Amino acid sequence: MPVSRRRFLLDTAALASATLLPKVVFAESVPEGTKLLGEDPLHWFSADQLPDYFTVLTSNPLNAYPPVHLLNPDITPADVMFVRNNGIMPDFGVIDPKTWTLTIDGESAKTSKTYTLAELKKRFANKTYQLTIECGGNGRRGFYPTASGYQWTRTAVGCSQWHGVSLRDVLEDCGVQDDAVYVGFHGADKHLSGSGAAISRGLPIAAAMEEHTLLAWSMNGEDIPYLHGYPLRLVAGGRPGSVSGKWITGLSIRDRVHDGAKMEAPSYSVPKYPVAPGAEVPEEDFEIIDSMIVDSLITNPQSGLILYAGKPLRVRGHAWAGVRKVDEMALSIDFGRTWQEAALSQPVNFSAWQHFEGTVMLPEKGYYEVWARATDEQGVTQPMVQSNWNPKGYLFNACHRIAVQVV
Repeated sequence: MPVSRRRFLLDTAALASATLLPKVVFAESVPEGTKLLGEDPLHWFSADQLPDYFTVLTSNPLNAYPPVHLLNPDITPADVMFVRNNGIMPDFGVIDPKTWTLTIDGESAKTSKTYTLAELKKRFANKTYQLTIECGGNGRRGFYPTASGYQWTRTAVGCSQWHGVSLRDVLEDCGVQDDAVYVGFHGADKHLSGSGAAISRGLPIAAAMEEHTLLAWSMNGEDIPYLHGYPLRLVAGGRPGSVSGKWITGLSIRDRVHDGAKMEAPSYSVPKYPVAPGAEVPEEDFEIIDSMIVDSLITNPQSGLILYAGKPLRVRGHAWAGVRKVDEMALSIDFGRTWQEAALSQPVNFSAWQHFEGTVMLPEKGYYEVWARATDEQGVTQPMVQSNWNPKGYLFNACHRIAVQVV
């Protein structure tokens, strides 16, 4: 049976973090018809195909997230990237990348043009970037009182390597008029009713013209998996994940804020002013989320660790700040009373997440929590326990915490 590009998940109970291998060892011995546990993620398209380590929030539309420790790699593997959908995915059985096209149009396009994938690859400079994609509702489960929407934990985020062409180059090939305000995307997914678009959001023109905003066909050096936008998707790192449209068939250069599906308040919008938890907010008082905010995640060790007294504890994770850079990273073992600096890497490119590492000593036997706190280049710091509440539960970024018992 075919086994190339398939990978196994090692027993995570025996490891501080899981390792995903690039090949199947003893592949020649796999019994015919046996389904491998680490099936190649390119062809996953339903909840029952996802590995058991995913938590499935809904199967239709399919929304699922991985455990925190599987996000430990610097570059997020395709088979642990969170899955976010709004409607019915396209029929992957009929998708042919050779005939797939992208149409650029809109009131502010000087010329409407249609490109094949082959033309995009050949006509424009190819670029590769690590870009952080984070669902606007990441961490929603942490809000109190409960905010409406899927109750994501902290892992609706990932930073994979994306390869394609700058959206800017394609837009400039069509010509962008001076009155351009927004670029809206159109995808092949449909509303759950079977009629109309599931989602059609977009980017302010300045964000669309940023070099690192890509039309991508490759994820981590391979074709983008079905669930993540095959054969072509928009990737706008640091922005709400909802603007990185999947299965892209068209883009409209608009002379107004795009008015597609899921652009209307309160979708992907927050109140223009602080509100009391549980408050109702008039729709006219919402504003669209432009970029994500400072946040961090401890990916190693796993929460619930039992540690022998006198042993140092190495802590590792990632930090990001939307379209900003993270400047400082700190750890606390005393519930935020004191903090110690952690080593922090620089981003490899705009909107790539950064990696931190630190060692803490837990002074005596008992229960501890290790907290992580990031501060961005403008001095904005993660709140310790609770983020600003909003009706849709967006932008939760309280300090990530893990539990440790010293024996």
